[in-house]
Amino acid sequence: MTSWDMLRELGNLRREVDEAFQGAGLNRPFRSTFLAPTTTRRFPLVNFSEDDGSLFVAALIPGVDPKNIELTVVRNSLTISGERKTSVENKGQILHRSELGTGKFFRTLELPVDINADKISADCKDGIMQITLAKAEHAIPRKIEIKPT
Repeated sequence: MTSWDMLRELGNLRREVDEAFQGAGLNRPFRSTFLAPTTTRRFPLVNFSEDDGSLFVAALIPGVDPKNIELTVVRNSLTISGERKTSVENKGQILHRSELGTGKFFRTLELPVDINADKISADCKDGIMQITLAKAEHAIPRKIEIKPT
């Protein structure tokens, strides 16, 4: 007797949906991205770390003009939103693959501690945005001296 495998069943469902959409009156077969690995990726990709006094976020945003990015902090969450504009269209050319992704995006990160909203900085270089968020004074760990008795 074999056990039920959810991932295998989802793969079968994906193949069935892909087959249903193939040749749907288009010049070339249509491939659905239903449950494709790329649809589960989030943009922008981030590295998230901390030290005693700050949180650090490095967000990968190649091809996005920093003027088109907005950072928002509400309570314990940081939201990175923006838009990647469409590259130059070449009229008369047939597009065979488009993986660069364009359009609006947002990513919200839950912050593990309270932060000081007045002490947030961000800069962008070579497609990587570095965000530094200072921890709130009450969230910074303090070493307590233990007096011998």
